[in-house]
Amino acid sequence: MSSPSLYTVAAGARTRRLRVGPMGYIVPLYHPLRLAEEIAIVDQMLGGRMELGLVPGINADYFRPFGLDYGARKSPTLEFVDYLRAAFGGTQPFSFHGQEFHTDRTEISVQPAQRPHPPLWMMSRDPQTLEFCAANGINPGYFLVYPRADAAPRYRTFLENWKRAGWPKKPNIAYSTVIYVDETDEKAVETALFRASRAYEGFLAPPKSGESFEERVANFAKMFVGRGEPGAAEIMANVFNPDYLFKHDLVFIGSPATVAAKIRAAAEAGLFNTIMGEFNFADLPEPELMRSIRLFGEQVIPGLRGYEPF
Repeated sequence: MSSPSLYTVAAGARTRRLRVGPMGYIVPLYHPLRLAEEIAIVDQMLGGRMELGLVPGINADYFRPFGLDYGARKSPTLEFVDYLRAAFGGTQPFSFHGQEFHTDRTEISVQPAQRPHPPLWMMSRDPQTLEFCAANGINPGYFLVYPRADAAPRYRTFLENWKRAGWPKKPNIAYSTVIYVDETDEKAVETALFRASRAYEGFLAPPKSGESFEERVANFAKMFVGRGEPGAAEIMANVFNPDYLFKHDLVFIGSPATVAAKIRAAAEAGLFNTIMGEFNFADLPEPELMRSIRLFGEQVIPGLRGYEPF
C-alpha cells in the first residue's frame, strides 16, 4: 500500500487492510513452515488484504506453556523474514538453513495472494531492530507506552536508513492506542475515559486472593523500574490512570474535530503516519462502539486526508 496520507488500520472501520493480532504473530511460538502456510491461507482468505505483523513476544508468560526460552526470542523472529521469503519464493520445493530454522526440499502447500508476501510489520523501538527493518523494507511502529518524544529521534534515524536502502516507497510507521469518538468532547470523555484506563488490564497478572486493583498496578509498575527508559516506565506506571492518559494525550478521545487534531499533533511529535486504533475496549457498550467507529470513518479520516507528518 502506498502512503499518500495518514491512514488507519482499525478493527471494524472501513479500511483496505487487516492487521493480524494485537501486534502480530509471536514468531518463536510457531514452527516456521506452519506459520508460513497459515500466513498464506489468511492472505488468500482476505483476498490479498493482509498486513503481517511479526513480533518476538513481550511477555514471558506466553513462553512458559511451550517450555521455550523467553530470552532467546529475538533471533528466530528476525530470521523468519528470510525464511518467509524463501518459502514464498519462485523456487519450489524450497530449502532454508539458518541459525534457527532448517527446512530441506519442501513445497509449501499454499502461496499468499500478495507477491512476494504481504506487507511486513515489526512493532519495535529497539534501535537494532529498527535498523533491521529499514534494511529489509519492514514497516515499524510503537505502542502508547513509549513516549512520542523519545520515539521521534529513533524513527528519524530509521527513515534515513530506509532512504539509504533505496526502497521505492515511503514506509509506514504506526502508533497504537485507544480511540473513542462521540458527538461532543464532554460526551466522549464521560463515556470512554475511565474505560480507556482499563483497556489494558490484560497487562496485569491475575489477581491474588484479596489483592486490590491498585496493588496489582503497583506490582506491575515495579517490573519497569531500572530498564533505562524512564519515560516508558512512567507511562506504564500510569497506564491505568485516566487523568494521566488524558493530560498527556495518550488516548484519543473526543469529538471528531478534537480526535483529528489530537492525532495530527501526536503524529508530528511522534513521527508516525499510521494509526492502529483500539476501538473496542473495556466494557464499552456496542451502540457507543459502533457510533465511535462510524464517526471516525465518516468525519475523522476525511479530516486527516492529505496530511503527511513526514
